Amino acid sequence: MNMKKNRSTSLLGMAFFGPALVLLILFLFLPMLLTLVFSFTDYFALNPDLTHFVGLENYFTIFKDDLFLAAFWNTVKFVIIIVPAQCIGALVLALLINKVTICKKYFKVAFFIPVVMSLAVVSSLWMQIYSPEGILNTMLGYLGIDAQPFIYSASQALPSIAIMSVWQGVGYQMIIFLGGLQAINPALYEAAEMDHASGWQKFKDITLPELKPLCVFVFITVTIGAFRMIVQPMVMTGGGPSHSTYTLVYDIYETGTVNWEIGLASSMAIVFTLFVVVLTIIQTILTKDKEDKDARKKTKTR
Repeated sequence: MNMKKNRSTSLLGMAFFGPALVLLILFLFLPMLLTLVFSFTDYFALNPDLTHFVGLENYFTIFKDDLFLAAFWNTVKFVIIIVPAQCIGALVLALLINKVTICKKYFKVAFFIPVVMSLAVVSSLWMQIYSPEGILNTMLGYLGIDAQPFIYSASQALPSIAIMSVWQGVGYQMIIFLGGLQAINPALYEAAEMDHASGWQKFKDITLPELKPLCVFVFITVTIGAFRMIVQPMVMTGGGPSHSTYTLVYDIYETGTVNWEIGLASSMAIVFTLFVVVLTIIQTILTKDKEDKDARKKTKTR
């Protein structure tokens, strides 16, 4: 009787899990496998019959390509700008909103609305803001500052897109931090106040340690999201001016879907994936080591 029950339970579980597994295989695992296979070939989508195995030639080619290297460094620069700005900005907003007693729901909705908006719509909106006659240059004019080119300048385009991306995504991380702040036991702050602790001491000794797991999660997710930037430069600058906003994902897209060089694009995708995976592993190890050291210090003080 138990065997029949267990078998029926297994069949029921497979009935629910089976469709999801089929979709995962078709749209995730199979494309990943094909990408790996194509990266060792000269597969050209418009003439697939002439495909040959070329080994590591694609990988040597992309590392000799100046445009690929420029896209790589542009992506790294974007990550360096956006990760600290978005993480710190989200934490600051969460701390401020957590202190607010009036209209708290309004502020939550106001900062979260850009997250649910399409990136293409947000990019189009900020193109108007950054335009020579846009609201931002108008405000600078009132302050006596000359109009700035923003996305029309090779030196300002990438930081301008990064600022827009921070504005668009900071609300999501803010909600995460806000949930973490509201989960902290108020008795910890009450005990600190009894010891006449300052606001900075309470933040340093209570808030930050309690939010550390969330900080790690937000840091990793923002980093991965920043590496995938493509919509903003595609809509706002087309990768320019002078390829200053041309990113890795944009280069993969152009190579694979515009130039139809699937083999070369696949090798770019493999390199990009390996880089992000290695970076994520390093981040996880470093943050884990810090957490272990903090835990050892706490046990020693006890």
